[in-house]
Amino acid sequence: MSTNVSSAALLTLESLGLSNAIIFPAFLFGTLMYLCIISCNVLVSLTIAVSSKLHKPMFILLLNLLIADVVGATAFFPHLVFSIVTQNREISYPACVIQAFLIHFYGTGNMLTLSAMAFDRYIAICRPLRYNTVMSPRNLIRLIVSVWFLDLALVVTLISLLARFKVCRTNIVDLYCNNPSLMKLACEDISVNSNYGLFTIIFMQGGPLLVLYTYAQILWTCLVAKQSDARLKAVQTCGTHLLVFLIFHINILVGLIAHRLEYMSPFMRRALGVSVLIFPPFLDPIIYGLKITELKQSVIRVLKRTVCSTKM
Repeated sequence: MSTNVSSAALLTLESLGLSNAIIFPAFLFGTLMYLCIISCNVLVSLTIAVSSKLHKPMFILLLNLLIADVVGATAFFPHLVFSIVTQNREISYPACVIQAFLIHFYGTGNMLTLSAMAFDRYIAICRPLRYNTVMSPRNLIRLIVSVWFLDLALVVTLISLLARFKVCRTNIVDLYCNNPSLMKLACEDISVNSNYGLFTIIFMQGGPLLVLYTYAQILWTCLVAKQSDARLKAVQTCGTHLLVFLIFHINILVGLIAHRLEYMSPFMRRALGVSVLIFPPFLDPIIYGLKITELKQSVIRVLKRTVCSTKM
């Protein structure tokens, strides 16, 4: 039965279902995973920041992707690790809203940045003579500002629409706070929120369409190119980026749609939701750091300098 609950009340997240025997291993895994994510993302970010030869559009956009990854991981892991140790899945309503905001900010920002990276690769491979003009420093700044402004506008509107609701329930149906699970706490009609959420889902499909178009164009350019090294370069560039993007996008899309379909498995929805917060932040610095030779060499040099300075 639903009752009117103050927004200051404690909410209860979905149980982790951990037995006493695996509490410590789960705590250790969560802590190490978070530290690994932060370390790898900060290392690659600092490498891009301090290496002047990496001050190129592709790497600057990658830096923005890594910043979004750190935001997403930080919104999720600290509270998860704390709840594992304390076996307490309670969270205050304001903290839940902040977590939802940060997670949606991460997801939308990640999607938009990956789309911008696809556009950059399209110009570099398919329109190389125009690359310096299209991706000039001024245009790059405009692109990055547009990405974060659009991200902030979409997510602030999404979360602000929750402020008008009275809270009648206290059980969050997911392992972390997000907009769909917060809407299910409301006492009133949520049609406006639901329609806006559907609009953002449809609007964000522009990103995947752009990515698919750009990589189709890149693939065609490679097929008609006579140089085998050009084909190999494009396949390596496209393959890694496209795989990361599709996995990220499909998991988010299915997870959001699952909230609207009652027959969808809650377990699958939660698994997909958690995977979006674990795998991209963990894999992005590793995949891009190892695949891009120029970046990999710079990371190695930064590590060597760091090790040498600690020995002095």
